[in-house]
Parts: sequence; C-alpha cells; structure tokens
Amino acid sequence: MEHTLAQYDAVIAECADLFGKKAQDYGTAWRILRVSSLTDQVFIKAQRIRTLQQVGESKVGEGIRPELVAIVNYAAMALVQLDRGVVDQPDLTAEEARKALLTELHAARELMRRKNHDYGEAWRSMRVSSLVDLILMKLLRIKSIEDNQGRTLVSEGIGANWADIINYAVFALIRMDEGA
Repeated sequence: MEHTLAQYDAVIAECADLFGKKAQDYGTAWRILRVSSLTDQVFIKAQRIRTLQQVGESKVGEGIRPELVAIVNYAAMALVQLDRGVVDQPDLTAEEARKALLTELHAARELMRRKNHDYGEAWRSMRVSSLVDLILMKLLRIKSIEDNQGRTLVSEGIGANWADIINYAVFALIRMDEGA
C-alpha cells in the first residue's frame, strides 16, 4: 500500500502543478462554471480518450495522458464548486484555488486508501480502457443525478461520484506509468 500511496502522491502532485500553472496563466475563471458544465467538460475528455483508445491515433496532438490529468483537475474543481458554490466573478487567487484543489485531491486519496484496503488493489489488474469506461459510467450517473436536481433514493450523491472519478483517473495514470 505504501507504494500505491507514493504513486498516487506523485500523480496528484503532477496534476496540482499543472493546475497551479494554468491558474497563474488564466486566473480562476473556472469558478463561474456550474457543476453541470464541468460534468459536460469531463464527459468530452473521457469520450475523447475512449475514441483515441479505439482509433489508435490523435489528429490534434494531445494524447490520453494529458486528458486524464485534465479529468483529475476538472473533477477536483467540481468538488470545489460543490463545496463553495458557483460565483459570478472569480473569487480566489491562484494559490487559494490550488489549495482548495489539493484539499479535494487529498480527500479523494483518503477515500482511495480506505477502499483499496477493502478491495485489495483490484484496480491494478484492470485495463486503462476499463477505468475510462468506469469514468464515463460515473459521469452518466452524475448527469442523471443533476437532471433529478440532485435527488437520489438510495445512491451516492454527486460528490462521491466525483471522488471516484478522480481515483479512477489517477489509477489509469499509474497504470500507464507502469506500461499498461
């Protein structure tokens, strides 16, 4: 498990570093996005990964890895939006936004640690394509919950699904780093 935690930490450090650099370039304009807009953005990225996996080539130059990093960051941004609410104007500095993102990534890491204990690191036997399919399934669940104004009868809420998406994307990045 220590190896997994070190790998996980390396991936989220990479994601947070890119997020911080983009926040310096663009500011925190994303704070105006509704969670449903982030859902659609992540859906596009996950669908693109699936297409790249099926077709085997990219015509715009970016591959699967940058899209998975983007999914981690957008999913964490969605959790920030759920926690803090949507604003009309950016209200965080780049550093405040990075700290908020890291808070969500660390919470997802803790969830992963607990689930990993119970599931025995089953994800290590999974294909990257399966992890992407799980991300797409979770996004469809989120869309359904959003369409129902956040109401569920027996299911986890939107936040739990976003945390799972972060973990699936991190797992996919780790599996890719391992040559899967």
